[in-house]
Amino acid sequence: HCAAAVGGDEELLRTVNDEGTRALVRAAVRAGVTRIVALSTASVHGRGPFRAAAPGTLPLAPGSATSRTRAAAEGHVLDAGGTVLRPHLVYGTGDRQVMPGLVRLLDALPGPLAAGDTLHSMIDADTLGRVLLGAALAPGTEPGPYHVDHPRPVPVTELLGAAERLLAHRRSRPRGTTVDLETARVLLADVPFAAHHLAMLATDHWFADDRPWTELGCDPGPGFTAGFARHEAWYRESFGGV
Repeated sequence: HCAAAVGGDEELLRTVNDEGTRALVRAAVRAGVTRIVALSTASVHGRGPFRAAAPGTLPLAPGSATSRTRAAAEGHVLDAGGTVLRPHLVYGTGDRQVMPGLVRLLDALPGPLAAGDTLHSMIDADTLGRVLLGAALAPGTEPGPYHVDHPRPVPVTELLGAAERLLAHRRSRPRGTTVDLETARVLLADVPFAAHHLAMLATDHWFADDRPWTELGCDPGPGFTAGFARHEAWYRESFGGV
């Protein structure tokens, strides 16, 4: 089960994420389905700092309507003995949230952003698809939540560097001097989406779980630098919609 509404009207979020998942799980149970796997998000844990956080060690603390309704959806799956996969940041072909959002943030600043030395869990869309299939088919899949991210967390400098390259492709004028987080918060105080992105970048969001790679028969693939390079051409081609 990978369907979800992200952002927008809270009633729609509740209908799709909470009630829709409940209806699907009930139908699956009635039909005798013995394994239910649902794609969720690590944002059900709220804002960090999280550093090498293992599954089952963090409370649910969703901070948005999207996260609250997805946490409710998880409850229906887990109550039925199902498995929930929680990635943090998903990038790659088809991404309309992570890298586009960072590029919008950087484009609103006069120069590159210096966000410290935080670490962020990430996974590319292709690998996430393989993990979903593995969770559905592997004999060792366990009920309950899994964190699903590449074993190596991504330094924020590496993440922002990739976003800066995409921004350079989009604009011709040169960038100014580096902007620190506090200055960025002041400059973007009236930009609604900026506070969320800056708060995320300023805080460690590193989730640790080796079971997708040891129990589900999946290979995590290369780290972010090599993984992003495989998808960079798609990002450049799709930049008209960023």
